[in-house]
Amino acid sequence: MEYIGKIINRYKRFRSIRGLEKIYNQQYALVGIGNHCVGNLLPVMQYLQLPLKYICCTSERKAALIPQKYKGVKGTTCLQEVLDDESVKGVFVATNPHSHFTIAREVIKSGKSLFIEKPPCENEKELKDLTDMVKLYGSQHIVVGLQRRFAPATQILQKRLKGEGKRHYHYRYLTGLYPEGDALLDLFIHPLDYVTFLFGKARVKAAEEIRSKDGTQTLFLMLEHQGITGMLELSTDYSWQDAQEQLSISTDKGQYVLDRMERLDFSPRHSAIWGIPLEKVFQNNATVVSLYGRNGFVPTVGNNQIVSQGFFSEIQAFADMVENRCEDNHAFCLESVKHVYSLMAEIKKYMNIIDDHIL
Repeated sequence: MEYIGKIINRYKRFRSIRGLEKIYNQQYALVGIGNHCVGNLLPVMQYLQLPLKYICCTSERKAALIPQKYKGVKGTTCLQEVLDDESVKGVFVATNPHSHFTIAREVIKSGKSLFIEKPPCENEKELKDLTDMVKLYGSQHIVVGLQRRFAPATQILQKRLKGEGKRHYHYRYLTGLYPEGDALLDLFIHPLDYVTFLFGKARVKAAEEIRSKDGTQTLFLMLEHQGITGMLELSTDYSWQDAQEQLSISTDKGQYVLDRMERLDFSPRHSAIWGIPLEKVFQNNATVVSLYGRNGFVPTVGNNQIVSQGFFSEIQAFADMVENRCEDNHAFCLESVKHVYSLMAEIKKYMNIIDDHIL
C-alpha cells in the first residue's frame, strides 16, 4: 500500500507541475463584454491565465469600469488602439453578430491572429471577402467560435463514426422565441454547422417553414450528404428554460444519441436472421453504452459545462496556435464554414419560395 501511495503522490506532483509550467506569454485583447463574454469566454481566459491587455467595448462607462473588475486590463472604446499595439498578438471578437464582419476585416488587416465568434459574417459574399483578405494580409491564425466542434463528445463521436457505415440521422434543436435577431444565422447555424462538420457538404432535399403570429419560426429540413441523409427540426416555438438539442445517428453498428453535448450514448444494433429481428424472439435487455457524460459529483474542470460545451477547448486551441505550440487546425478556420454558409443560402431560397407561394 505504501508503494501505491508513492506512485499516486508522484503522479499528482507531475500533474501539478505540468499545469504550472503551461504559461502563455503573448498579449491578447477581447472585443466585446456582453453576457457571453462574461459568462463563457472570460472565465476560461482567466483559468488559462492568458495575458489579457485590453477589453474593447462601445460603452465609455463600461470601459471605465473594466480595470476595476479585471486587474491589469485596460478598458477602451477604440478598436484602433488595440490594433495599433504591436504587443497584442491575438484578438477575441464576441460582439453583436452583425458587427463581426466589419471588426474581423480590421483585425485581419492588422495581421493579428483572430478568434471570431459565430457568425463570423452574414452571407457567402462576406465570407469570401474575409477568406480573400486572409490570403492578402496573411493573418497569423484564425479560429471560428462554433464551440460544438470542440466539445469532448464531438471528438469521441468523430472517431467512432470514421469506422462505421452511416445510414441516417435525426436532429432536434428547439428553443424559445428569438425576436432580437435572425434565428437562421444566429441560432440554427449551430446544428447546421454541426452536421456539415460531422458529415460533410449537404444539399436540401426538402424544406418546410412554419411561422406563427407571435413570431416563432420552425424549419423542417431533409438534408442529403454523401453517404447519409438527415432530418432536422429547428425551432424557436418551444422554451428557453427547457431548450432541447438532441442528435440521433443510425449506423451499421447501432445508434448514437447525443443529448445537449452533455451525454453521448451508444446502443448496439440488434441481430437479425433472414430479416427476422431476434429481439422479438429472445427478450434480451437492451444494451446502452455510455461514451461520455459529465460527472456532477466531482467538481473538476473537466466536469464543468464550459468544458462539455466546447468553450474551454476552442479558446485553448486558439491560444496554443498563437503561442506556436501547435500547427493551424484548418478544421476551425474561415474556410471550414464554407459548407454551412452555402447550405444556409440554399435554405433561404426555399424560405423565399415558400413566402412567395403564401403571398
